[in-house]
Amino acid sequence: MEELKRIVLNTQETEEDRVTSLSLRPEKLTDFIGQKELVANVRLAIEAAALRKEPLEHMLFSGPPGLGKTSLAHIIAHEMHSKITITSGPAIERAGDFIGILTNLERGDVLFIDEIHRLSKTVEEFLYPAMENFKIDFIVDKGPYAKTINFSLKPFTLIGATTRSGLLASPLRDRFGIFYHLDFYDPADLAEIIACSARKLSVDIDAEAALEVARRARGTPRIANRLLKRVRDYAQVKAGTLEVRLPIVHEAMAKLDIDPQGLDRFDRKILSVIRDQYNGGPVGIEALAATLNEETDTIVDVVEPYLLKMGFLRRTSRGREITEAARKLL
Repeated sequence: MEELKRIVLNTQETEEDRVTSLSLRPEKLTDFIGQKELVANVRLAIEAAALRKEPLEHMLFSGPPGLGKTSLAHIIAHEMHSKITITSGPAIERAGDFIGILTNLERGDVLFIDEIHRLSKTVEEFLYPAMENFKIDFIVDKGPYAKTINFSLKPFTLIGATTRSGLLASPLRDRFGIFYHLDFYDPADLAEIIACSARKLSVDIDAEAALEVARRARGTPRIANRLLKRVRDYAQVKAGTLEVRLPIVHEAMAKLDIDPQGLDRFDRKILSVIRDQYNGGPVGIEALAATLNEETDTIVDVVEPYLLKMGFLRRTSRGREITEAARKLL
């Protein structure tokens, strides 16, 4: 049960998310809820590229996991009437694999690279001329027989997604013509997303219940949809209905140990450890991760962004500190 609770609020995409996102993911920009300024700018860029009859400029999306970077890439490909090829930084281990992906792209196609900050240096070197001049240079043979082969690519659009934009090499970041940061969603937008997803899942949820789920979704659509499915399951098993009302939401959240601020037991444990074992901080992230027996990247990428946004945690030059708000919460 403890593992289930952690999975529910983990912003990393699970296999269940991949399956359900196919049906819940918006297909058009007009269907995308939230991030209004970003959506308006993306629409403008798409319309301008269409008028020039050119592929869209390379685009980089940054922000915490689960905010819609992959969905936006799919929508852009749909709006540009293009095919999308999806991969991720860790998945491209060899330059040869990446060359194969690039040479199979047609004019105007979208190449989406998730976790682009985790590309190897060797692959990055191939990416620079591909992005800039739509060409790749690779060396065949060795020693005195070595020769460079130039290969022209069809103009394409690279969309990169990263949760750690600070880890991107400057030469790679500079080659993106468009850069957008996705921020956490407000509860009203999340409630609208939940209502839309509920209709697709044949769940009858009223506005009050949808807003309560939204308040506990950590500002993240992926978590909002995940919580909606857990509340649906609870309502179906415990009440024998697919009608979700406020009391059902409260009961389901209590079972999952998710408080009104959207914090689960692990979030509260992090704050408690800093308060009790490190006198409120500051504490280095490595020491904190070792104390919690957790990966550093998990804390930095998944847990910290929301705690920082809610004002429960501070990053200082000497480490992490909890705030007065966190002390009151605990």
